[in-house]
Order: sequence, then C-alpha cells, then structure tokens
Amino acid sequence: MASDGARKQFWKRSTSKVPGSIQHVYGAQHPPFDPLLHSTLLRSVPKVPTTPLKAKKVSTFQEFESNTSDAWDAGEDDDELLAMAAESLNTDVVMETAHRVLRDHSQRRGQAALPERLASELEPEPEPEPGLELPTAPSGDLRLVKSVSESHTSCAAEELRKLSWSGIPKPVRPMTWKLLSGYLPANVDRRPATLQRKQKEYFAFIEHYYDSRNDEVHQDTYRQIHIDIPRMSPEALILQPKVTEIFERILFIWAIRHPASGYVQGINDLVTPFFVVFICEHIEEEDMDTADVSSVPAEVLRNIEADTYWCVSKLLDGIQDNYTFAQPGIQVKVKLLEELVSRIDESVHRHLDQHEVRYLQFAFRWMNNLLMRELPLRCTIRLWDTYQSEPDGFSHFHMYVCAAFLVRWRKEILEERDFQELLLFLQNLPTAHWGDEDVSLLLAEAYRLKFAFADAPNHYKK
Repeated sequence: MASDGARKQFWKRSTSKVPGSIQHVYGAQHPPFDPLLHSTLLRSVPKVPTTPLKAKKVSTFQEFESNTSDAWDAGEDDDELLAMAAESLNTDVVMETAHRVLRDHSQRRGQAALPERLASELEPEPEPEPGLELPTAPSGDLRLVKSVSESHTSCAAEELRKLSWSGIPKPVRPMTWKLLSGYLPANVDRRPATLQRKQKEYFAFIEHYYDSRNDEVHQDTYRQIHIDIPRMSPEALILQPKVTEIFERILFIWAIRHPASGYVQGINDLVTPFFVVFICEHIEEEDMDTADVSSVPAEVLRNIEADTYWCVSKLLDGIQDNYTFAQPGIQVKVKLLEELVSRIDESVHRHLDQHEVRYLQFAFRWMNNLLMRELPLRCTIRLWDTYQSEPDGFSHFHMYVCAAFLVRWRKEILEERDFQELLLFLQNLPTAHWGDEDVSLLLAEAYRLKFAFADAPNHYKK
C-alpha cells in the first residue's frame, strides 16, 4: 500500500510549467508569423495559458495526458487553428493589398507601352472609300498581328505557332513565315540586325561561288537547274527573266554549300512558295500566279532573294535525307504511308494492291515535291502555314496529310477498275478549284490521324 501511495504522489501534478499546450505552430505547413498581418488574429483569439488551472486537480498521468497536447503532435488542432485564422483575417486589408499590387503592375506596363501607343495614335488611319465597308478582322487575326509585331520571347513564338496553324492573314504572312522558319529571332529588337547580316552573308556566297557555275566540276549541276526552272509553275511568274535568274542563283548556291545531296529535281519547287509570299508584300496583284515583278525595285528584289534562300535552307535542313543518295527519307515515308493507309482504309489499300498500283508510283512525287504538283499554289501556301506551325511539319506531319489526301479520293479510286486509269487519276487529281476550305478539311483529317497514330507507331501495322 505504501508503494501505491508513493506512485499516486509521484503522478500528482506539479505547479511548475509543463511542456505542451495548444499554441499556433508556424513552420513547413504554415506561413511565417507576422504580427502586423495577424494582429486581428491576436486580438480575436484569447491567449491559452501554458499551465493548467489550479482549480482543476489532475492526479493521474492518463488524465494529465488527455488534458494536454504536445506542439509536435499531429491531430485536429491544426485544422481548427487554420479555420480560426481564416475567420479572423481582415478581408478588407487583404483586398486592398491585392488591388494595390494590380494597380502598380498596370502602371508599370502602361509606362513600358507608352511609346508604342503614342506611335499608333500619331499614325493617321486610312479613310475608307465611299460605299466600301472594311471587313472586320477575326479576333485570331488581330492576336496574330500583335504577336508578330510585339513578340520578344520564346513564349510569344509558341503562341504565334498556335495562332498560325489555322492560316495566316496575307498582310503578316511574310514576317510570320520568317519567324516560324527560324530565319528571324523572336525578339523584335534583334530582327533588323539579323536581316542585314544574313542578306550580306548570302551575297558574299554569290560573289564567292556563283562564277564557278561554268567550271567542269559544277557545270552539270548548273545545267540541270537551268533545264528544270522553265518547267516550274506558275509559268507566268517563273519565266520572267529576273525571276529565273534569282531561282538559278538560289538553287546553285544551295547545291554548292550542301554537297551531301547537291541539287536534286524537286528542290526547285520548294523555292516558289517563299518567293511568292515575300514578293506579294511589294506588288498589288491579287493573283499570285501572274504577279509581275518588273515594278519591284532592284534593292527590294535582292533582299527577297536572300530571305528566300535562307528560308528554303531552313526547310531543307529538316528533310535533307529526302535528297541524299537513293533518297532514303522518301523511301521510308512512302512505306509508312502505305502501312498507315492499310490501317485507316483497308478497302482502298486492297484495291490498289489488287490492281498492282504501288505507292512509290504516285506517292514518291507527293513526298519529293511536298504536294506542290498536286495542289494549286494558293493551296500550297495555305498548307505551308500549318506545316511551319506544326512541329516537324514538313518531315513528319506531311505524311499524315498525304494519307488524308489519298483517302479523300476514296470513292473515285474504288470506281476505277484498271491499272492505267488508276495511276493516271492519282497522278492528275482534280484539285484545280480547291480553296482554303478544302485545305483546312484536309489538315483537320491529317491532325486526327496524327493524334491517333503518332505516339503509337505499332498501330501502323496490323
């Protein structure tokens, strides 16, 4: 009994301070305690004594434990404290602080944009002709114009790609293509210096290499270029002497500087869209097929030639294996096209196979010329808006476009019952009257195929 009494005496509560009490804990899960910010919390929450009240006697350890909680114990006290803090925070103070931050940020942005606003306000707006209603630009076009003119960062460049996927307005297409191709930097302040440097570099190549076109080692290359250019379309544009000379210089310089592939028939067609887009910035004709360059100043033509060369070079950098020996890039793409069509439309694939039509017999040109011989120039330019917006558009997305293009003619293909008629149809598809809407539908179907198959290459095969 004496031992029991000693044990009870031992567990009697001491009047000295004991560790542990319900207190606010600030650490990894809570913000630092700020007396100014939490002054309302201090006023509204009464201070809990750190020592137990004397009026309540505790005689056993179990009772002592049930009436105290250590600060490091995880329990429901944290949630209660957070709830109390949320209720006690002064919302007026919080909202006033937030409004002040937003106001300061808006003022700083406004000061930065002031010179641009002043410039736009000082520029006189053109007065519309009597009876002529100016078309309202879609919101996407306006955002695109703003992105092209004011972009400074890679984030803006990514936004530009998204906006360009569905087509680029004609007034900003030249600058947008230069940005999307990687020829010009996203930072608007660096563009003039980059343009000047690259144009100077191109004409240094002309001065250094072009006189060698008649040398024995290069004369075959130059002769083939000279033969191929008059076969290009649109003839009304290409056969103008100034344009012919520009194309000859661009193609010869590119071939000399890329000996791994040299000049290959098909590369010549890839120059046309860039040249036409850049020249249309300086002429008034709506029909780009019959554009007359005679009124364009010589210095402007020189700059267009240099810009075209560098943009074509950027494009070919991504598909150069299409033009190296035996053209392995095209061989692989045609094989992938065949496997993809066998998955998405087995009837068309079987019909071609039954009549012994091989994909290389019609799709080789689709890959070699990027469908330029199959579509009108206006449709090619619209197609390239998306190709330059899409990652690996010319090298990867093009294959899905070719698959959608083939299946687009499903009804006509299945009606043909002869090898010769089938091949003639596939090599002369009726697209002369196609417009932007037809190209947009084609691209939408190609994107659907890419979404289904691009990240699952085994789906190509059965």
